[in-house]
Amino acid sequence: MATVSVRRTRGEGYEDIKRTVDQVLADLGGLGDIIKPGDRVMIKPNLVACPTERLSGGVTRWEVCLAVYEAVEAAGGRAYIAESSAAGADTEQVIQKCGYQGLRDRGIPVIDLKQKENARCVMEVPGGVVFEKINTWELVRDTDVFITVPVMKTHDQTEITLGLKNMKGLLSDAQKKAFHKEGLVEGVADWCSVLKPALEIVDGTYGQQGLGPIFGETKRMDLICGSKDLVACEAVVGKIMGYEPEEVMITKAAHERGLGEMDLGKIQVLGCAIEEVASRFKRSCEITIEGVPASFSLIFHRDACTGCHNTVLSALMDMKARGLFAYLEHMNVCVGPCTEADLPDGASAENTVCVGVCSRGLAERLGLRWVNGCPPCNADVAQGILGDRKDYGARYA
Repeated sequence: MATVSVRRTRGEGYEDIKRTVDQVLADLGGLGDIIKPGDRVMIKPNLVACPTERLSGGVTRWEVCLAVYEAVEAAGGRAYIAESSAAGADTEQVIQKCGYQGLRDRGIPVIDLKQKENARCVMEVPGGVVFEKINTWELVRDTDVFITVPVMKTHDQTEITLGLKNMKGLLSDAQKKAFHKEGLVEGVADWCSVLKPALEIVDGTYGQQGLGPIFGETKRMDLICGSKDLVACEAVVGKIMGYEPEEVMITKAAHERGLGEMDLGKIQVLGCAIEEVASRFKRSCEITIEGVPASFSLIFHRDACTGCHNTVLSALMDMKARGLFAYLEHMNVCVGPCTEADLPDGASAENTVCVGVCSRGLAERLGLRWVNGCPPCNADVAQGILGDRKDYGARYA
């Protein structure tokens, strides 16, 4: 039976956080079964992009990574913390903003994978559903044990983002974008089937709800959760957040690949019971975006998936942050398998954009703009709306 530990934190100081992380690791039987002396162990936080505040719930706090690092070193492993932030985001800037430079100052390796000295390589994906080969770095290829340390937060394309989705940060920027073009959910399952992370420790001290992983609202939870079965961990943490396991596409896909257990009836939860700490997170689809022009039409087909639905909302939020709402005037955006009957009067190639693979047929029949992806990334949606009127540039792919 899979085991998941859920423990409350009892303070904000490092020793308080470390005490809780150590308790979670003890609940899971320690690290002796996954780390041999001398193993190269990568600790992978979620440092997706620069947050407004380091404890906003958007990034993994350094205290949790340090506690994991010290536990790995005590077990005889050779630990390092490594990350490649979202496509278009500056990893080094996030490291500085979020306090990880302080770990470097203590001699702890905190590696920005995007730096040129980290050589690139290609890894094979035996039996891959979406990818046969994936572009990454030699450091990733040569790592013996992966520990994923995500934040407890919602996601505009995958409902929630935890340890499985967090491994996408170990891809080159071009490969991150390819995941969105070819299939994000199954692509993550492909990648995790190769890397086989041995442990997930969730930083649930401060989470993020609503339009995560960047524009969400901070939600304080004061929790640390963990498991050596990542699927079980995400089933339990998702349930704490208000999601049934089968609602979360990545959890379901990973379970179907045999990567772990998602049946809550077959998972032992130690520490706090789910119902004791459960607190529903606002979902991405529940947010409202103020200031959208009245002439803008957003058409969601009833069969549109949450991935494309939430991506469009997130792209609009990103455009708002950049002051680009004027470009939405008299524009139409279609999401899902829309037909001609769904379009408003006056829809044309100049003012109508179809988003996602399901909308391709309509776009081709009418010669409309089309944004490829399943789901596409925010930057591509925004650029599809802008057309040739403005160069949006890559961000948060």
